[in-house]
Amino acid sequence: MREPVELATAPRQLHRAHRDAIRIGLAIPLQGPGGIFGPSCEAVSELLRRRLNEHSGVLGRPVELEVIDAGRPVAEVAGEVRDLIDRGRIDALTGWHISSVRNGLAPVTADRIPYAYTSLYEGGERRPGVFCAGETPDRQIRPALAWMREQLGLTRWHIVGSEYVWPRRSATVAAGYLRDLGLDLVSTSFTRFDSEHFEGVLDHIERARPADGVLMFLVGQDAVHFNRQFAARGLDRQLVRLSPLMEENMLLASGPDAVRDLYVAAGYFRSLPTGGSMDFVGDYGAEFGPEAPPLNNQGESCYEGIRLLTRLFDAAGSTSLRDVLRVAEGLTYDSPRGTVHLRGGHLHQSVYLARAETADFDILTSL
Repeated sequence: MREPVELATAPRQLHRAHRDAIRIGLAIPLQGPGGIFGPSCEAVSELLRRRLNEHSGVLGRPVELEVIDAGRPVAEVAGEVRDLIDRGRIDALTGWHISSVRNGLAPVTADRIPYAYTSLYEGGERRPGVFCAGETPDRQIRPALAWMREQLGLTRWHIVGSEYVWPRRSATVAAGYLRDLGLDLVSTSFTRFDSEHFEGVLDHIERARPADGVLMFLVGQDAVHFNRQFAARGLDRQLVRLSPLMEENMLLASGPDAVRDLYVAAGYFRSLPTGGSMDFVGDYGAEFGPEAPPLNNQGESCYEGIRLLTRLFDAAGSTSLRDVLRVAEGLTYDSPRGTVHLRGGHLHQSVYLARAETADFDILTSL
């Protein structure tokens, strides 16, 4: 068994290494509401980099990572990625970041390098060379709402989200799902991204017609603040919560008193009882020890992004975007999420519904 290693600086130093390496930009939030995911994303990516390089890398070349802080303003992130491409510092881009950042980066990578976007998102991305590894509302929200109607009798919903692309568009399609399923949308509220205060939203929920649940489109620390304030008002005893973006770090930060009747639909949980997932958890623990950042969906999604790119490179025999596009359709491989298939630029995968416990998730069903 390997000795646990220090994570503090290793990932950011990788670009100093091999001149002939395949260099992958890793755009992840290191600040802002999504900064809570950054350490897990870095650690998981470093794990896969080491495993690849233990077995001759990719195409006989070592793999290096260039960490890019995607928690900054979009223009700054896009400017750094453009500079890295111009100087030949990256051959591909991946990482977990919000849709506003994706929309800023896709024009920069267009016709130049492959871009594997790993976050769950609102759906609809069709730009050539952008490969989406995350979940979409048709596979998360619609079946989860149907299950909760049938199993729990929940028919009336509030929607709460942040004021940017993913929550806005996801709320729109969710309203359509509610209508199609014969469910009632009681209210919709949006608040500033990177918000600590939800008094107005919670006041609105309390004053509205009776409901059964709240559908949340909040990210990272925003969701943590909402969970705490929601529970402090006792609303957790009246309403369930359903989220497509809630993971182990956020549970710990919310606290055990703030996660009652909180349900999550996602493609990966640390507690997923599949062989691939358990091997992944064991490998991560053996490499980094018990003090490593918690495994979560966002971190594992970065594993998917790097794995997807490297499988595309293997199939193409090249890192060039033109060659990658030639072999992309129908690519299939096994991952901690199970067997996944690339079709139409999207990674098709199983999605699970889980209920939050104190610091982990109890998986209830496959959607």
